Amino acid sequence: MKQFKTIFGFEFGAHLKNKAFVGVTIFLVVIIAGALFLPRILDSFSSDSSDQQGASNTEVSSVAIVVEGDVDKDLAKQAFDEIAKDDGKELVIESDIEKVKEKIMSGDYAYAYAIHDLKSYTYYVETLNIYSDMQGPSNAAMERLNYYTMMKQSGMSLDDVKKASDITVEGVPEVLGNDQSQNYFYTYIMIFALYMIILLYGQMVATNVASEKSSRAMEVLITSARPVALMFGKILAACLAGMSQLILIFGTAVICYNVNSEYFEDNPIISSIFNIPTEMIFFMLLFFLLGFLLYAMMFGAIGSMATKVEDINTLQTPVTMIFVIAFMIVIFGMNGDVNSPIMVVASYIPFTSPMAMFTRVVMGDIAWFEIVISVIILIVSTIGIGILSARIYRAGVLHYGKAPKFSEMLSKAKTSI
Repeated sequence: MKQFKTIFGFEFGAHLKNKAFVGVTIFLVVIIAGALFLPRILDSFSSDSSDQQGASNTEVSSVAIVVEGDVDKDLAKQAFDEIAKDDGKELVIESDIEKVKEKIMSGDYAYAYAIHDLKSYTYYVETLNIYSDMQGPSNAAMERLNYYTMMKQSGMSLDDVKKASDITVEGVPEVLGNDQSQNYFYTYIMIFALYMIILLYGQMVATNVASEKSSRAMEVLITSARPVALMFGKILAACLAGMSQLILIFGTAVICYNVNSEYFEDNPIISSIFNIPTEMIFFMLLFFLLGFLLYAMMFGAIGSMATKVEDINTLQTPVTMIFVIAFMIVIFGMNGDVNSPIMVVASYIPFTSPMAMFTRVVMGDIAWFEIVISVIILIVSTIGIGILSARIYRAGVLHYGKAPKFSEMLSKAKTSI
């Protein structure tokens, strides 16, 4: 145990002092904090600018509409008035489109419409923002105009048309299971984070072991520490470093979001990402820990089989491919049916269950005993792979020369004590 603590402390400290680890962590924390504080910063600049410019440069408060042909002006105004109200502006009926264009360029109107007939119109604006999407609301307004015109032509009075168009319908969904639309975004972020952390730190464990072998440092280490203590010290140190990095990054995001939450009230995507139920955080940490240990042990065993660092890429390819396939299965399952047969099967296979079962817990309809069975299988598999990896590690750390085949390492592992 003393050997394990020494190795664990040394390896964990090495991760914390690693320039790449510190640099990436600081970079992500700054980027996330900056993104979540950006609306507040922009709002403060906007307020300062409006205070300095005064009332003379206030935002344009009117839009214009020019009605041509036989189109009813009152119905057109009623149909397009909803667009103006949504923008917080007043709709004004004009008759000369050329004068309207001049007023748009002078800043008197924000934008304008020229309705040629019931099937065509032109939208006028001085500068079209790349994020502006006026075609959808404008087409909807034209559809309303056609609808109002047909109602009036059928004999309804203008007052009756107004009454019919003022009817509002409100539907309130009641979710009895999981709301996938609410859970999708933070599930995707968690799965992607799990994918990156396992690959990054798993390969780091394998590379560290191979580096120590190639520099002959392993020969010195092996005389003062047991191979099993070396392997598990490296793996658990990497696991704690990865979890610390995740907690720091996501903790920063949560704190920054809570400070600026009023600026994201109208953004359902951002709100859904940060409104994570407590039990989901528990499942995320559980499956992250078990999934990381499972793959990190395999990467540790792979590192012990390599004589040179260059051998790592070839030896780790099968494990990396398994993990990438597991990731792709889960991503496709998230965009389809999370309770599909392939996702159900993947929930009980140890190599895929850390991501697949977590996705089904968050986004699917799943019984509690399914979670328990999956976790038990994953724990037993992690322990079994840990024992096998420890034996391979014990047999491989002092192996030099040509990298052995996996079957050869298994036969050595059977005879190792």
